[in-house]
Amino acid sequence: MPDKRLSFKEMCAEFDVTPRTLRYYEYIELLHPERDGRARSYGPREIARMKLIMRGRKFGYTLEGIRQWLLIYENEGTEAQMHAWVKSADRQLIELAEQRAQLAEAMEELQRLRDDTARTLEKMS
Repeated sequence: MPDKRLSFKEMCAEFDVTPRTLRYYEYIELLHPERDGRARSYGPREIARMKLIMRGRKFGYTLEGIRQWLLIYENEGTEAQMHAWVKSADRQLIELAEQRAQLAEAMEELQRLRDDTARTLEKMS
């Protein structure tokens, strides 16, 4: 559907974001909808950008990081963007692995404390 267009409300529903979030993405210039008075219209380019933004957020990227990555495409083209993406993905994979290790450690500690507390309660009964 190359001619697909979404209204502001449809864009919010399509990507499960609040109107405030969508307005913020526009404010920080991640999105540039067409305007007709107060009405906004999102074409294929903006829909594709929103997909990339949502994917980037899912992978833990900052909005500034996503904005920079989108700017590479606008200023340098697809190949430069792909090179930047590979480098960025390598860094992000390391960051996510570190976060996973920290989360596993926290979960183990919480489980130990929970089990200790449950044993103490059993002794009190």
